Amino acid sequence: MKIKELINWLESVAPPAYQESYDNSGLIVGNPEAEIKGVLTSLDATEAIVREAIERGCNVIVAHHPIVFKGLKQLTGQNYVERTIIAAIKNDVAIYAIHTNLDNVLHQGVNGKIAEKIGLKNTAILAPKRELKKLSATLPAGLAAQAQEAVRSLGLAVQADLFAGQKLEVVFHGPAQGAILNALRNTLGQAPVYDVVALENKSLEVGSGLIGTLAEPMPELEFLQHLKTVMQAGCIRHTRLLGRNVQRVAVCGGAGSFLLGQAIAQQADVFVTGDYKYHEFFDADGRTVIADIGHFESEQYTIDLIYEIISGKFSTFALHCAKTNTNPVLYL
Repeated sequence: MKIKELINWLESVAPPAYQESYDNSGLIVGNPEAEIKGVLTSLDATEAIVREAIERGCNVIVAHHPIVFKGLKQLTGQNYVERTIIAAIKNDVAIYAIHTNLDNVLHQGVNGKIAEKIGLKNTAILAPKRELKKLSATLPAGLAAQAQEAVRSLGLAVQADLFAGQKLEVVFHGPAQGAILNALRNTLGQAPVYDVVALENKSLEVGSGLIGTLAEPMPELEFLQHLKTVMQAGCIRHTRLLGRNVQRVAVCGGAGSFLLGQAIAQQADVFVTGDYKYHEFFDADGRTVIADIGHFESEQYTIDLIYEIISGKFSTFALHCAKTNTNPVLYL
């Protein structure tokens, strides 16, 4: 089985078009035509993870976090990013990242996994995407099929009846516009002639964060102790307790301070996330309890999530969850 077949499945679950504009999800190192020997799922792609992949006979790493966010101007091994890329290339290990696109899906997403561990029910996207747009492009004769395939390869659903003559139309989330135009440009060999219009719509199954309810209310301190246990947190930094039971809980894996307003607006008793800065804690202002469990701690079960997504579809290659702990934060 080829790497591209695995990629197609992953991108059907978490389309690349759903990633944020700053992200770099996708195949970072490797040949999509290469045969899969084994796959290692991980939170990060580091030198240690590459070593573990090699030791376990895996030539593919599927990580949550991209090892490369910005363009590399040289590969001299001067930092851990360069060393990781060099090690992967030397040993024919492919690295694929499935990051904010996996964060942003309701079903089989990062925040859904957190909710599962905490015990939340009746979950919904905390901040649904509101950036739906429609792109219409005029295509040269004979290239409609290739253009359709190029758009589909981004994880976007394109209906055949959207193609009338030499015109392509596709509805997408705002950050995907650049990827669509690049795909069309590569297919056509020139910049496409196109129009983009904003749509008054939102997707309730795509967006940031998640909110749900506990089966039974819990006292605040009891909930925080439960949270620390199930999320294996070294510590929990939190705002002052408000003296009320917890039942409605908002979550965001990784750094989620930008969602505090939505958590408060939807009357979350507690907002669980990571990477909170000192001054940001003041923003709770007695309206909810912020519980910062740490970036790694909030997303560590993504390793299992990616394993489940892959194992539920394929059984033709060895599949392993990384044992290497890549958390750079230690607790005394």
